[in-house]
Amino acid sequence: MARGPRYRVPFRRRREGKTNYYRRKRLLLSNLPRLIVRKTNNYIIVQIAEATPIGDKILIQAHSSELSDFGWKAGTKNTPAAYLTGLLIAKKALKKGITEVVPDVGLHTTTQGAKIFAALKGASDGGLSFNLGEEKVPSEERIQGEHIANYAKLLESEDPKLFKKRFSLYIRRNLRPQDLPSHFTEIKERIISKYEG
Repeated sequence: MARGPRYRVPFRRRREGKTNYYRRKRLLLSNLPRLIVRKTNNYIIVQIAEATPIGDKILIQAHSSELSDFGWKAGTKNTPAAYLTGLLIAKKALKKGITEVVPDVGLHTTTQGAKIFAALKGASDGGLSFNLGEEKVPSEERIQGEHIANYAKLLESEDPKLFKKRFSLYIRRNLRPQDLPSHFTEIKERIISKYEG
Protein backbone atom coordinates (compact mmCIF):
# COMPACT_ATOMS: atom_id res chain seq x y z
CA MET A 1 0.00 0.00 0.00
CA ALA A 2 1.18 3.54 -0.79
CA ARG A 3 2.56 5.54 2.10
CA GLY A 4 3.72 9.05 2.72
CA PRO A 5 2.36 12.45 3.75
CA ARG A 6 0.78 13.10 0.34
CA TYR A 7 -1.09 9.80 0.08
CA ARG A 8 -4.86 10.12 0.34
CA VAL A 9 -7.02 7.10 1.12
CA PRO A 10 -9.78 6.73 -1.54
CA PHE A 11 -13.42 6.88 -0.44
CA ARG A 12 -14.79 3.59 0.89
CA ARG A 13 -17.08 2.87 -2.09
CA ARG A 14 -14.19 3.53 -4.48
CA ARG A 15 -12.00 1.09 -2.51
CA GLU A 16 -14.78 -1.51 -2.67
CA GLY A 17 -15.08 -1.04 -6.44
CA LYS A 18 -18.66 0.22 -6.23
CA THR A 19 -18.52 3.89 -7.26
CA ASN A 20 -16.48 5.88 -9.75
CA TYR A 21 -16.79 9.31 -8.16
CA TYR A 22 -15.32 11.15 -11.16
CA ARG A 23 -18.00 9.69 -13.47
CA ARG A 24 -20.73 10.15 -10.85
CA LYS A 25 -19.93 13.86 -10.52
CA ARG A 26 -20.25 14.33 -14.28
CA LEU A 27 -23.64 12.56 -14.27
CA LEU A 28 -24.95 14.67 -11.38
CA LEU A 29 -24.03 17.92 -13.16
CA SER A 30 -26.70 17.12 -15.78
CA ASN A 31 -29.43 17.74 -13.14
CA LEU A 32 -31.44 14.89 -14.68
CA PRO A 33 -32.61 11.66 -13.02
CA ARG A 34 -30.13 8.82 -13.59
CA LEU A 35 -31.15 5.68 -15.47
CA ILE A 36 -29.11 3.09 -13.55
CA VAL A 37 -28.48 -0.30 -15.18
CA ARG A 38 -26.89 -3.11 -13.18
CA LYS A 39 -26.57 -6.84 -13.79
CA THR A 40 -26.02 -9.68 -11.35
CA ASN A 41 -25.34 -13.36 -11.98
CA ASN A 42 -29.07 -14.02 -12.35
CA TYR A 43 -30.90 -10.75 -12.99
CA ILE A 44 -30.94 -7.38 -14.73
CA ILE A 45 -31.89 -4.42 -12.51
CA VAL A 46 -32.84 -1.01 -13.91
CA GLN A 47 -33.64 1.98 -11.69
CA ILE A 48 -34.33 5.68 -12.06
CA ALA A 49 -32.82 7.68 -9.22
CA GLU A 50 -32.25 11.29 -8.26
CA ALA A 51 -29.44 12.53 -6.03
CA THR A 52 -30.25 14.22 -2.73
CA PRO A 53 -27.91 15.58 -0.03
CA ILE A 54 -28.57 12.52 2.15
CA GLY A 55 -28.16 9.98 -0.67
CA ASP A 56 -29.81 8.70 -3.81
CA LYS A 57 -33.59 8.43 -3.91
CA ILE A 58 -34.94 5.61 -6.10
CA LEU A 59 -37.98 6.88 -8.00
CA ILE A 60 -38.83 3.77 -10.05
CA GLN A 61 -37.30 0.37 -10.56
CA ALA A 62 -37.74 -2.64 -12.80
CA HIS A 63 -36.31 -6.09 -12.15
CA SER A 64 -36.03 -8.83 -14.76
CA SER A 65 -37.88 -11.19 -12.37
CA GLU A 66 -40.99 -9.00 -12.97
CA LEU A 67 -41.12 -10.25 -16.56
CA SER A 68 -42.75 -13.46 -15.32
CA ASP A 69 -45.85 -11.33 -14.55
CA PHE A 70 -46.19 -10.87 -18.31
CA GLY A 71 -45.68 -14.59 -19.02
CA TRP A 72 -41.90 -14.56 -19.66
CA LYS A 73 -40.61 -18.14 -19.49
CA ALA A 74 -36.98 -17.71 -20.57
CA GLY A 75 -33.95 -16.70 -18.48
CA THR A 76 -33.80 -13.44 -16.54
CA LYS A 77 -30.20 -12.51 -17.31
CA ASN A 78 -29.95 -12.80 -21.11
CA THR A 79 -30.00 -10.04 -23.75
CA PRO A 80 -33.75 -10.29 -24.55
CA ALA A 81 -34.58 -10.07 -20.81
CA ALA A 82 -32.33 -7.00 -20.48
CA TYR A 83 -34.16 -5.28 -23.36
CA LEU A 84 -37.60 -6.08 -21.93
CA THR A 85 -36.56 -4.82 -18.46
CA GLY A 86 -35.43 -1.54 -20.04
CA LEU A 87 -38.73 -1.30 -21.93
CA LEU A 88 -40.64 -1.96 -18.70
CA ILE A 89 -38.92 0.83 -16.76
CA ALA A 90 -39.52 3.27 -19.61
CA LYS A 91 -43.26 2.58 -19.54
CA LYS A 92 -43.33 2.94 -15.72
CA ALA A 93 -41.35 6.21 -15.95
CA LEU A 94 -43.61 7.76 -18.59
CA LYS A 95 -46.63 7.00 -16.42
CA LYS A 96 -44.98 8.98 -13.59
CA GLY A 97 -44.12 11.87 -15.91
CA ILE A 98 -40.38 11.18 -16.25
CA THR A 99 -39.33 11.62 -19.87
CA GLU A 100 -35.65 12.61 -19.84
CA VAL A 101 -32.81 10.81 -18.04
CA VAL A 102 -29.05 10.34 -18.16
CA PRO A 103 -27.70 6.75 -18.40
CA ASP A 104 -25.53 5.42 -15.56
CA VAL A 105 -23.80 2.08 -16.20
CA GLY A 106 -21.60 2.27 -13.10
CA LEU A 107 -18.32 0.35 -13.23
CA HIS A 108 -19.47 -2.03 -15.99
CA THR A 109 -17.21 -2.13 -19.03
CA THR A 110 -19.01 -0.53 -21.97
CA THR A 111 -18.37 -3.33 -24.45
CA GLN A 112 -20.13 -3.20 -27.80
CA GLY A 113 -23.27 -5.35 -27.78
CA ALA A 114 -23.32 -5.75 -23.96
CA LYS A 115 -26.55 -6.57 -22.10
CA ILE A 116 -26.40 -3.14 -20.47
CA PHE A 117 -26.86 -1.53 -23.88
CA ALA A 118 -29.75 -3.89 -24.62
CA ALA A 119 -31.48 -2.52 -21.48
CA LEU A 120 -30.73 1.06 -22.55
CA LYS A 121 -32.09 0.34 -26.03
CA GLY A 122 -35.29 -1.01 -24.45
CA ALA A 123 -35.63 2.16 -22.37
CA SER A 124 -35.04 4.32 -25.45
CA ASP A 125 -37.59 2.39 -27.53
CA GLY A 126 -40.01 2.67 -24.61
CA GLY A 127 -39.99 6.46 -24.88
CA LEU A 128 -37.28 7.75 -22.52
CA SER A 129 -35.08 10.50 -23.97
CA PHE A 130 -31.28 10.27 -23.56
CA ASN A 131 -28.12 10.01 -25.66
CA LEU A 132 -27.53 6.44 -26.79
CA GLY A 133 -24.62 5.47 -29.01
CA GLU A 134 -26.33 3.14 -31.51
CA GLU A 135 -22.97 1.57 -32.42
CA LYS A 136 -22.80 0.00 -28.95
CA VAL A 137 -26.31 -1.50 -29.04
CA PRO A 138 -26.68 -5.25 -29.79
CA SER A 139 -28.15 -6.15 -33.17
CA GLU A 140 -31.92 -6.63 -33.50
CA GLU A 141 -31.35 -10.39 -33.93
CA ARG A 142 -29.49 -10.63 -30.60
CA ILE A 143 -32.10 -8.50 -28.82
CA GLN A 144 -34.82 -10.89 -30.00
CA GLY A 145 -32.75 -13.91 -28.91
CA GLU A 146 -32.15 -15.42 -32.35
CA HIS A 147 -28.58 -16.33 -31.36
CA ILE A 148 -29.98 -18.42 -28.47
CA ALA A 149 -32.57 -20.07 -30.73
CA ASN A 150 -29.92 -20.92 -33.37
CA TYR A 151 -27.59 -22.37 -30.73
CA ALA A 152 -30.46 -24.46 -29.31
CA LYS A 153 -31.24 -25.89 -32.78
CA LEU A 154 -27.60 -26.79 -33.35
CA LEU A 155 -27.15 -28.32 -29.89
CA GLU A 156 -30.36 -30.36 -30.08
CA SER A 157 -29.22 -32.00 -33.32
CA GLU A 158 -25.61 -32.56 -32.22
CA ASP A 159 -25.89 -33.40 -28.51
CA PRO A 160 -29.46 -33.91 -27.17
CA LYS A 161 -28.19 -34.70 -23.67
CA LEU A 162 -26.26 -31.44 -23.41
CA PHE A 163 -29.23 -29.61 -24.95
CA LYS A 164 -31.50 -30.84 -22.13
CA LYS A 165 -28.90 -29.80 -19.55
CA ARG A 166 -28.25 -26.31 -20.97
CA PHE A 167 -31.90 -25.49 -21.61
CA SER A 168 -33.46 -27.27 -18.62
CA LEU A 169 -35.13 -24.03 -17.43
CA TYR A 170 -36.86 -23.56 -20.79
CA ILE A 171 -37.96 -27.21 -20.94
CA ARG A 172 -39.26 -27.05 -17.36
CA ARG A 173 -41.35 -23.99 -18.27
CA ASN A 174 -42.70 -25.56 -21.49
CA LEU A 175 -40.87 -23.15 -23.80
CA ARG A 176 -38.88 -24.46 -26.76
CA PRO A 177 -35.68 -22.36 -26.85
CA GLN A 178 -36.00 -22.36 -30.64
CA ASP A 179 -39.21 -20.31 -30.21
CA LEU A 180 -37.54 -17.58 -28.11
CA PRO A 181 -37.75 -14.80 -30.78
CA SER A 182 -41.53 -15.20 -31.16
CA HIS A 183 -41.93 -15.47 -27.35
CA PHE A 184 -39.91 -12.24 -26.99
CA THR A 185 -42.20 -10.41 -29.44
CA GLU A 186 -45.29 -11.65 -27.59
CA ILE A 187 -44.02 -10.42 -24.19
CA LYS A 188 -42.92 -7.08 -25.67
CA GLU A 189 -46.44 -6.52 -27.02
CA ARG A 190 -47.95 -7.42 -23.63
CA ILE A 191 -45.77 -4.84 -21.83
CA ILE A 192 -46.68 -2.14 -24.37
CA SER A 193 -50.40 -2.95 -24.30
CA LYS A 194 -50.52 -2.90 -20.48
CA TYR A 195 -49.10 0.63 -20.24
CA GLU A 196 -50.51 2.09 -23.43
CA GLY A 197 -53.82 0.22 -23.74
